[in-house]
Formats: sequence, C-alpha cells, structure tokens
Amino acid sequence: MPSWIDTHCHLDAAEFAADRDTVRQQAAAAGVAHCVIPAVERANWDAVRQLAHRHGDSYALGIHPLYTARAAEADLALLDQALQQHRHDPRLVAIGEIGLDFFAQGLDTARQEQIYRAQLQLARRCDLPVILHVRRSADQLLKGLRETAVPGGIAHAFNGSLQQAQAFIALGFKLGFGGALTYDRALQLRRLATELPASALVLETDAPDIPPHWLYTPAAQRAVGQPQGRNAPAELPRIAGVMAGLRGQSLVDLARSTSANACAALPRLAGLLQKI
Repeated sequence: MPSWIDTHCHLDAAEFAADRDTVRQQAAAAGVAHCVIPAVERANWDAVRQLAHRHGDSYALGIHPLYTARAAEADLALLDQALQQHRHDPRLVAIGEIGLDFFAQGLDTARQEQIYRAQLQLARRCDLPVILHVRRSADQLLKGLRETAVPGGIAHAFNGSLQQAQAFIALGFKLGFGGALTYDRALQLRRLATELPASALVLETDAPDIPPHWLYTPAAQRAVGQPQGRNAPAELPRIAGVMAGLRGQSLVDLARSTSANACAALPRLAGLLQKI
C-alpha cells in the first residue's frame, strides 16, 4: 500500500473533538503516514504542537488571515517567542497557516497585509518555510515573497492561474491539491494538476474542510438539516487516486513524488519520516 503525507490537516479542529484519535488511526490504516497540522491563531499553538507529538506528526505555528481581526497586538511578539522556544523541536516544520484572503467579507486588508509581512520576516529570521493561505490573493502574496525572501514552503489549496503557479514554483514553493480537485466542474484546477510538473505537487485534505465530492452535501439538503460531510485525513488516498487518474500516473509513483516534494518544501519532514 502506498504511503502518503497529508501536508495540511487541521486535526485540532472542534469537528474532531469527539473522535480525534480514532480519525488519526483511520488515516494511518489507510496509508497516511504523516500529517502536517498548521495553527490558525495563538489559542491553538499548544494544541497543534501537542497533537503532532502525540501522533508522530508535525506542526506549524502562525496566524491565519481569517483570524487577523481578533489577533492582539502582542500576538506577533508571542509568536516570535514560541518559535524561539520550540526552535529545536524537529516537529516544528513551518510557519503557518499564514497569508491573505480577499474572498471573505469584512476583513481589514491592511491588517492582513501587516500580519502576513511580519510573519514572513519571522520565517526569514528563523529560516523556516511557510504554509500559505491563498484565496484570491496570489499576486499580492507573491509581491510579499519577492520583497521578503523565505525558504520556500507550500501554497495551500492552490487555485490560481498557470502563470501564478509558475511564479510560486520559481520562488521555491510546492502547490497543495486536495478535495477541490475531485469535482468534475473544477476544470481549471484539473488542468493545473495535469500541466504542472510532478516536482511541483503535494497532497493535502485541509480536513475537516474542503470535502471531496463524495462527502459534499448540496445546499438544498443542508437547508433541511443534513450536515455537511466532514473531511478527514483518511480521504487522502482516494483524493490521490483522482490526481493519479488525471495525470495518468500510478499511485505508487504519485505517493513517491508527492512525499519527496513535501520533504523538499518542509525539510524537517525528512528526518521525521526516517523514524517511521
């Protein structure tokens, strides 16, 4: 059975409160050897670190753009302190999830920019890659990366143009593909998944979010009380099967290449995987 890396899984989310350990065990049984658990705000920095140690996974620390409105002025200094405190922890593999979101309503663009750029400075100082939230913001993210060089990372849930993809790749980034790829209507995303070189791709679930099509609940059904399907890291091999089919690639080859890419994007992963 191929061995997979889920490069983006919010295992600490409230949706997993009742069965978190079981969810991780099911993923392992499905062949998911490793999960990267990114933080979203100060309140969950300890949780992601503890989960990564409990399950033999890895984590990232950062402030997500959707949480910038409630981030305190002191949070960037506290993030700096946490990164210094845990700098020798091999399971701390990146700064993230950070970035910009120009889709969600009501967010302060200037505040997002300030916190994003400050975290790029931290990544540069700590020599850590970043895990980027990219939502209608690719060009502005790239502008920040050109002005503050960091040691690469992953553009999570990428859904931009081929030119934007190539620009991220040129800056040392890998591109994360997950459940959105499984929808027949995702024509541009599917084209990207086939046109980009194998060396650019990593796999992710973003669990519990971005459910693949087989877990999606249509709006009409949600309106009458049927809940949205919960994504989980155990879905990664089936998502990978969709990508392999689109690319005409074997699952074994895809597992090998995407795992190597994850280690290239997040270099501390390699040492952790050797212990599995």
